[in-house]
Order: sequence, then structure tokens, then C-alpha cells
Amino acid sequence: MLNPKKIIRQFTPNWFAVTMGTGILSLSVAQFPFSIPGLLPVAEGIWLLNIVLFSLFTLLYAARWIMYFAEAKNIFCHSTVSMFFGTIPMGMATIINGILVFGLPRWGVSVIPVAHILWWIDVAMALICGVAIPYMMFTRQEHKLEQMTAVWLLPVVAAEVAAVSGGLLVSYITDESFRFLILITSYVLWAYSVPVAFSILVILLIRMAVHKLPHESMAASGWLSLGPIGTGALGMFIIGGVAPAIFAENNLASIGEIAKGIGFICGIIFWGCGLWWMTLSVLITIRYFRTGIPFNLGWWGFTFPLGVYSLATLKLATLTELSFFKFFGAVLVILLVMMWSLVACRTVKGAWSGALFVSH
Repeated sequence: MLNPKKIIRQFTPNWFAVTMGTGILSLSVAQFPFSIPGLLPVAEGIWLLNIVLFSLFTLLYAARWIMYFAEAKNIFCHSTVSMFFGTIPMGMATIINGILVFGLPRWGVSVIPVAHILWWIDVAMALICGVAIPYMMFTRQEHKLEQMTAVWLLPVVAAEVAAVSGGLLVSYITDESFRFLILITSYVLWAYSVPVAFSILVILLIRMAVHKLPHESMAASGWLSLGPIGTGALGMFIIGGVAPAIFAENNLASIGEIAKGIGFICGIIFWGCGLWWMTLSVLITIRYFRTGIPFNLGWWGFTFPLGVYSLATLKLATLTELSFFKFFGAVLVILLVMMWSLVACRTVKGAWSGALFVSH
């Protein structure tokens, strides 16, 4: 039987990866490009489940800091678990996006101020996380190139995820000054994250070429590389799409059109880069599964990157009206549903047995 005190004592930010995967599933299913009766209510139900999970995990992790402060603070010295602080703002971002997709039709415009406030909180967490964790890496933690994995990306990518949310939110804000502020902030968040993430990807390529694949326990981490690429593409599509109207409101109409063009081209380039990473990740995953890999919370790394790349693909289908992207996006969403179902079932089983509640 589960021991509440043990759960609290062993609770880590890794669990928020569950909310990332569940949240991106709800958004991806909601945008499935083919009409299926009852699909939208299912997507909304997944989003509501995600809110419950995020709230529960927040309470459990807050309780750990209150009840076991001396142990909880050691996370800043841990070279792997500390990276998962980035999953907290990213998980929250999926809830904010869901407010716009599901909450607005159900509860009306009264939810927009809620989404607006939550977004600024998310922005603050992403900005802090994006600098604080790398600072800890440089000053407190021990790292070796041969032990590096794509989890290094987690604290950095949170800012560009917030940028995507900002691009979605800005269309629902009526105050022109706030609209302009949110747009500029979204561009800053994108730039705060993407170049750093790509520099990490360069190091990761060198690490894998020289030291080969990570240990089986980190098998899913390879998919994390797709995350900043897919999010970067989606961010450019969405932010660039809203840029013309908002720049025009501020007497910068010519810049707005340029921003839209840059966003479109940049997004396509990122999508192509993501296709390379996804193909490579599939091959690596097949190799891992042939030898067998142990289940852990890191398996949630299979879900969010695939989900955000799915959304970027579906957005590209809308922008280009090319059927290839529409069908390919649908395939990716189906794969996401299958992977989420597998990982969720294994997680429930591991949580019930208590095996997944292990702090390091």
C-alpha cells in the first residue's frame, strides 16, 4: 500500500513530465485534422485530467519542501534531476493553451484574464529556470561529456514553450499595449531559448559520435532533442502569424509583414531539421528496444517532443494547404496517442507499486 509520507519524501520534479505529455496530447487530439465524432470532448477530458495532475504534483512537491527541506534542497547539486525543473513551467504552459482551446468555448471570455495571469507566472518561471539551472551546472554540479544527455535541454526549452503560449494568447487580449508587450516578450522568450538549445544539440551530436549512445535508463532522452526544434518551428509559425496585425497597431506595419515572412520560412527550416532528428530518434529507439530498456519516468520524454512536432506539422498543413502535412500530422498524432497510452499505463502501475517514487 502507498505510504503518503514516502511519496512526499521521494517526490521530484520528474513527475511534471507527465503533465507535459498529457497536456500536449490534449492539444494534439483537439487539432486532429480529420473529423471524428466525440473527439473534442475526449481531448477536453484529457486537459481536465492534466489540471488535476498538475495541481496534485504541485501540492506534493510543495509538501516535500516544507516537510523535508534539507533533502529537497539537494536537488540543486544533482546533475540530472535538477534539469527537470524545466518541466514545471512547460507543463503549466499546456494548461494555459488548453484554457484558450477548451476553456474559452465552455466558460467564455472570463477565462482570458486567468490565462493572462498564469502566462506571466509561467514566463517568470521559465526565465528563472533557463538561467538558474545552467548556473548551478557551472558552479555546483559535476558533469562529464560522456555522461551528457538531452535532459540538458529541459531548463532551457521552457522559455520557447512560453513563447508559443504568448503567441496564442495575444489574439485574445483586447488592450493594444498589452498585445504589443506580449508579442515582444514572446520574441524575447524564443530568442532566450532557441540559440542556447541548438548549442546544446551541437554538443550532444559530438558526445554521441565520440561516446556513443547513453545508458539504457536514458533511452527516451534522445527524443528531447526534437522538443526545442518542434517548439521553435511552432513558435515562429504562431508568433509570425499574429505579428502583422499587432505591429500595424503600433505603426510598424512593414515590420509586421517581414516578421510573418521570416516566421514562415524559419518555421519550415526548423521543421525540416526536426524531421532529421525524429528519424534518427526512431532508429535509436528501435535499437534500444531490441535489447530492452527499463521503465522510468524518463519515458515521458517520448511524448511531449512528438506532440509539439505534431502541432508544428498540423500548423504547417494549415499554412501551406498541402495534404502531405495534413496526413503526416495525423499519423504523428496517432503515434502520440499510442505512446502516451503505453507510458501512462506503465506509470500508473509503477506509481501504485511505489517503484517510481525514488529521489536521488
